[in-house]
Amino acid sequence: MDGLLAELANKRKALAAVDSDERPKKYMRRGELERLKEEKERAEREAKAASERAAEASKAAERAAKVKQANARNSNSPHPAFRSRDVESPKPEGSFNISVEETIRRLRAKGQPIRLFAETDKDRRLRLRALELIEEKGHDRQDGQNDFKKALEDVENVERQMQAKGDSKGKKREESQSATDTVLDLGLVKTEPDKLYPIIYYALKRVLKEWEEAMDERPEKIKRTHQGKLAAATQVQSAEYLKPLFKQLRARSLPADVLARMAEIVHFMQKRQYQKANDAYLRLSIGNAPWPIGVTMVGIHERSAREKISSDQVAHVLNDEVSRKYIQSLKRLLTFSQTKYPPEDVSQLMG
Repeated sequence: MDGLLAELANKRKALAAVDSDERPKKYMRRGELERLKEEKERAEREAKAASERAAEASKAAERAAKVKQANARNSNSPHPAFRSRDVESPKPEGSFNISVEETIRRLRAKGQPIRLFAETDKDRRLRLRALELIEEKGHDRQDGQNDFKKALEDVENVERQMQAKGDSKGKKREESQSATDTVLDLGLVKTEPDKLYPIIYYALKRVLKEWEEAMDERPEKIKRTHQGKLAAATQVQSAEYLKPLFKQLRARSLPADVLARMAEIVHFMQKRQYQKANDAYLRLSIGNAPWPIGVTMVGIHERSAREKISSDQVAHVLNDEVSRKYIQSLKRLLTFSQTKYPPEDVSQLMG
């Protein structure tokens, strides 16, 4: 009897264990659901990667077979020219296939950004290739090169040309002197302003030409020094900055107030009254308008002194960059003219 009871107890325990293992669960934990989802995604990724690897392997095998066929065809060809032509015609995509590290290194060596916005690796390699092709063609001038450095290069090029040609100067000096011997009359500002344009044009051209000739007439040892090169570069830069002014003078399109101030500068420069010419330059560049500090309009009515601000008090040097450059070059012409033609009265020297 006891043995029978023990056997029944063992049967009940076995049935309970089987029911607990095989009985389906009504609820599952969130962690188990996430684990099952990750396993499914991992299996899909592995299958996709395997299929891609198989496709790449098949493509590589096809390319290798085509290369072998092309080599066999070229080896059987009687003309070596056709063989070399077939072999030397690479595909455009694989002609410039370098690593990412090498692309970054070359771009940094050229001073270029290693990646632009939304730029892929292929686009970056194409940009590097375009830069290298531009450099090979000789158009690799840097965009950040300033005007003074460009003027230095122009001076060196001009010196080489002058050494190759030989000195052939002094022929046009008499023509420029005869055209600008007359002193500008300030009365023309109100009566006939159109006659001022050629007088100002030829007067400034003459001073600029004399400055250039003075740079050429220096001894060779002074030209070779660093200060000599800087002085020549300043002259070339001033000539470049004055081109917009000469263009406006030829077109007779200068504003009336600017024309009047330039007429005063040229008049006093011709009469060697450099102090007055400097005053006219200051009125042209920064003006003599009051620069109020603080609150200027506190009500609905204008102040009584605001109507005194006229057109000759405008600071033209602040208008734009082109005006600033040629007005600054006018000051350099004044300084050179004072050096070459010093006034008889010392009080007329600029400070």
